[in-house]
Amino acid sequence: MKTKIAVANGDGIGPEIMQAVLKVFEANDVPLEYEFVEMGKSYFDAGHSTGMTAKAKETIETLGLLFKGPMETPKGKGVKSINVTARKVWNTYANQRDFRTLNGVDTVFSKAGIPINLTIIRENIEDTYGGIEHLLTYDVAVGRRIITRPGSAQVIRYAFEMAKRKGLKKLACGHKANIMKLTDGLFLETFQQIAKEYPEIEASDIIVDDLCMKLVTRPETFEAIVLTNLQGDIVSDLCAGLVGGLGFAPSANIGDNISIFEAVHGTAPDIAGKGIANPTALLLSGISMLRFLGFSKNAAAIENALLYTLEQGVHTGDFGNRSIPASNTNAFTDAIIANIGQVPANGGVFSNPDFEARVSHLQPIKNKLTVTKNIKEEMIGVDVFVEARVQPNELAEMAKKVLTDNFELVMISNRGTQVWPTGSIYTELVNEYRVRFEKKAGKEITQKELLHIAADFSELAKVCSVEFLMNFDGKIGYTLAQGQ
Repeated sequence: MKTKIAVANGDGIGPEIMQAVLKVFEANDVPLEYEFVEMGKSYFDAGHSTGMTAKAKETIETLGLLFKGPMETPKGKGVKSINVTARKVWNTYANQRDFRTLNGVDTVFSKAGIPINLTIIRENIEDTYGGIEHLLTYDVAVGRRIITRPGSAQVIRYAFEMAKRKGLKKLACGHKANIMKLTDGLFLETFQQIAKEYPEIEASDIIVDDLCMKLVTRPETFEAIVLTNLQGDIVSDLCAGLVGGLGFAPSANIGDNISIFEAVHGTAPDIAGKGIANPTALLLSGISMLRFLGFSKNAAAIENALLYTLEQGVHTGDFGNRSIPASNTNAFTDAIIANIGQVPANGGVFSNPDFEARVSHLQPIKNKLTVTKNIKEEMIGVDVFVEARVQPNELAEMAKKVLTDNFELVMISNRGTQVWPTGSIYTELVNEYRVRFEKKAGKEITQKELLHIAADFSELAKVCSVEFLMNFDGKIGYTLAQGQ
């Protein structure tokens, strides 16, 4: 009995490389049935703002698995990336990308005899990819960086379970908690808590800029790394560069109900239709998908054929030994098919527990809502963001006019740096300030009072945004300004 999956060809070279991969699957009698769905640039152009038809959405949600080629989001039309939208809407919270040295794909490290075999797990839903941005003034743009405790726990636990399945000994957490103390701090804190449940795995953390330096100098020292969304996106592309580029980077987006396997490289419109595209990344992603579906024997046979083909020097025009003529997409695909049953000289792959094989697809009846319970909350004050073209001391006098007996004016900052009550004349300003009001000692305040302060301030200056200051279980829930 065949398993039915949704397939989206993609844009640019997408249809060519998808046809190549499905041809390999067919040659190996992979028990799959395909339902092709309508997604991509042409559907944006046809007026579908999400980049997919309603039928495509229904099909993917019914089948629970999407295999997709690269897709283009039209530029300058204000629409969201269909790739990001698909991952977020269907809560594919863990993006797994495996990077390793491939014989026949020469890199600086392979020539130096330094093997690379590492896995990046990227949080896939949150962070700046929420795309929540505002222009507070003509000169000042802000973006919300959303990191949640449940979302962090979900991807971090996945990373530890993945490491356990693979038999890895080390898992690192890449972060920037030294600067983003609440957002990355929450991610790191969650990592450290969950790490206690996996004593057999050496858990460590590393600041992301130091991580990048070490990846390009000593990549062999890492086995697996888990990161937040934006940092994970950057680091995973860096790792692709270590093993030959995005043409050799498989990608799996894993969710509890729906998962997406895709090539992460672009649509390469400059070579679309020429029949010279390299299908390796999509084929590697497809091999990962087969393992996820439980077809481990098919996955091993196809992967061994690919590795053997690369080992023999067969290559497309974007890589390989230039003294050997490049193959076009069809010839490269046919070579892999002809080599099914062969095993590469450096050892074949017979089983690879990258994923917990999916048994069935569950369809929920309502949205899942996760909340940490029994947390004591205390309101401390409010940050009022205002547009003003005055000096800090002048703004402070304006702010004092809205004070009540319950509050005091604590601080004013500009671009995150304190400029009142103390500061430096050398701090250059823009026309957007943060004005912080905190409750006086011993006072109890309400949400309504905090909003009243902002409302009263709005009569003196343009209020751009308002953020409450909170304590949770006695722990401060907001950051100090630079210099405060």
